[in-house]
Amino acid sequence: MPIVPKILNWEDCEWRPGSREKIRGKCFQGENMTLQVGEICTGHVPGPHSHPYEQIVYIMDGECDFYVDGVPYPLSKGCLMSIPPNVEHYIVAKGDVPVINLDIFTPKRPDRIESVPNKEFGK
Repeated sequence: MPIVPKILNWEDCEWRPGSREKIRGKCFQGENMTLQVGEICTGHVPGPHSHPYEQIVYIMDGECDFYVDGVPYPLSKGCLMSIPPNVEHYIVAKGDVPVINLDIFTPKRPDRIESVPNKEFGK
């Protein structure tokens, strides 16, 4: 039996409220990893946290300070960062443009709810 890939167009998915005010996101789950896109607006309340997942962050738009183990790293559009598992981190948006970031987690995060498209792919 042929393998059928999972396909989703995020443009067809609604943004979901995030864990805090002024944050929203979309999520896609693979078999062993999680991909999510987030929008973080200036003035949000930062949420220092850690988790057992390795995380790669890609800043698609905006500017932020991304704190890892208490140290701020200025990131802007095009920047990538890797965060080891179990290290405290958080993001602080800066400027007038919301930060759009793409996060990749491995292994898969069972605590994330996958986005559901408003229409079937390709229709």
